[in-house]
Amino acid sequence: MAEPSEKKKLVFTIIYGLLCVGMLVAAQSFVAADTRARDVPYNEFLALLRDDKIDHVELRTSQVVAALKDSEGKTSLGTAKLVATGRLPGIDESPLLKELEAHHVSFEGKVEAPSAWRSALLWMLPILLLVAPWLIGLRLMKRTGGGGALSVGRSKSKVYDATQDGRVTFADVAGVEEATAELVEIVDYLREPKKYQALGARVPKGVLLVGPPGTGKTLLAKAVAGEAGVPFFALSGSAFIEMFVGVGAARVRDLFEQAKQRAPCIVFIDELDAIGRSRAGAVAVAHEEREQTLNQLLVEMDGFDANAGVLLMAASNRPEVLDPALLRPGRFDRQVVVDRPDVRGREAILLVHARKIALAPEAELSIVAKMTPGMVGADLANVINEAALGAARRSASVVAQQDLVAAVDRMQLGLEKKAVVMTPDEKRRVAVHEAGHALVALSTASDPVHRVTIIPRTVGALGATLQLPTDERRLMTLSELEDRLCVMMGGRVAEEIELGEVSTGASNDLDRASETARQMVCHFGMSERLGPLAFGKTTPGIRLFETGAEERNFSERTAETIDDEVRLVVDAQHERARSILKRRRAVLQSIAEALLTQETLSRDQLDSIVAQAESQTQMRNVEPVEPIATVARIGEVS
Repeated sequence: MAEPSEKKKLVFTIIYGLLCVGMLVAAQSFVAADTRARDVPYNEFLALLRDDKIDHVELRTSQVVAALKDSEGKTSLGTAKLVATGRLPGIDESPLLKELEAHHVSFEGKVEAPSAWRSALLWMLPILLLVAPWLIGLRLMKRTGGGGALSVGRSKSKVYDATQDGRVTFADVAGVEEATAELVEIVDYLREPKKYQALGARVPKGVLLVGPPGTGKTLLAKAVAGEAGVPFFALSGSAFIEMFVGVGAARVRDLFEQAKQRAPCIVFIDELDAIGRSRAGAVAVAHEEREQTLNQLLVEMDGFDANAGVLLMAASNRPEVLDPALLRPGRFDRQVVVDRPDVRGREAILLVHARKIALAPEAELSIVAKMTPGMVGADLANVINEAALGAARRSASVVAQQDLVAAVDRMQLGLEKKAVVMTPDEKRRVAVHEAGHALVALSTASDPVHRVTIIPRTVGALGATLQLPTDERRLMTLSELEDRLCVMMGGRVAEEIELGEVSTGASNDLDRASETARQMVCHFGMSERLGPLAFGKTTPGIRLFETGAEERNFSERTAETIDDEVRLVVDAQHERARSILKRRRAVLQSIAEALLTQETLSRDQLDSIVAQAESQTQMRNVEPVEPIATVARIGEVS
């Protein structure tokens, strides 16, 4: 929350001072009217005493305070008082006391405090009573933004001072070089706005960062503020909406008012789609509050001066649902895509996060980068953290390569189910299945196999064959997709050949194979029968997520043809995998037996097993041995 301005503090002080003056005047008038005391000479007091008009006397050091009787000679609560002056201090009180007793007047003595202390107390006590509430009020203004109970319309933004130590700069951001290059111009404008103003250039008023979650959109916005050395206002789109109507619009106005007072600065709104969804087809009553907030945001963006020095940055995971009025020139002029990093970007991100840990010299982050395709910055930061935790669990002084690999497995496959014990039948089936995947991958031009394991994981996988792509691909050819399909079918085919029947373990492989084949037929034009056509209408524009089924734009007859072509593609790779595994059946059995014994095989171990099995087969110059199922019954492990 931004601190209240000096103007607001001054207004509060003036109003409070006037109220205090009014209260003091009213209190003084009340006290003066209530006491009704008057000063009289000492001799006049003696005359009133002798006339029996005195009811009560209070003897003080230098004066006598007397309470008068009313006209009927009685005493009442509202009796007037008089103060007799001119009495000399230190005189003999005996004659006066005798005269008071003679007239039946009650009396008492009172020792007065020194005049200096009395005056100080009379002045200091009211001042303290009045200044304390003033100081408390200023402190509450600073804490609540000056609104107190009525601050519901105040912006809930947090302000980060980019000039302090520990600020975020472009050196803390990696893997998004293209997005960083787009924002260098914005940083230069915030540093030297006069250079652009002299040329009449208009810098974009708004920059929209779009990309999947975790790619570093918020971090990139903080880096812009840190490089420019300006304040950074940050809040979420949902912070504008409350149960009261009109609160969102009020908070938008207050946010921009605070930003103008601290310009040049950056205002960052995360999850912009919470308030910026398209108004097309929306029911006005159901979304009135959100629309009012959006309308106020549109006005503020297009309304403030180009020289105000306020730059609005926002982030969204779903730019396709934003209102077109937000994306027009003059509001969000520029859209910067913060995409998933490639292998070089992932390695750079890992290097940034590895600065904070004690990394072993032999640890290779390049291998970790190849093992994590599709991961974003947040995932990679978690990999480094999990590796550090793993090293701490084994009481190591540095984070080794094995900790990094274990962290990747933990994120991709889940935790190891050490308490789960598979039956011998299940373990053999899983070993054959994963051996089929690995051998087909080794026999085709698919991505190289990095590791094979049959250790169960919490994500539901009983085993996994991990492949390590050599290059980051943006495009895939027909042969590459066919190789990928063939590897997917290798596990099921291995079960058919070696165990005589299939199991439910290939369900995930079939799902991925069916989807890949359908994409090849419907979107990539890789069907000879259907030709270079695309089937299924998609929404144009930047789409980061699939939001549901595509719109169908083909006939029932074409749908049947598509189904036939998908089946042909999958069947062809199924037969190809069968041919590979039958031809290299001895190698398949050797890998399966090694997995049953060791549970996890590295690439070097796989190469050694394959070379040894092929060498033995050539020496015997015979067909591969009989299936495992005929040598020993399923589940019998010697």
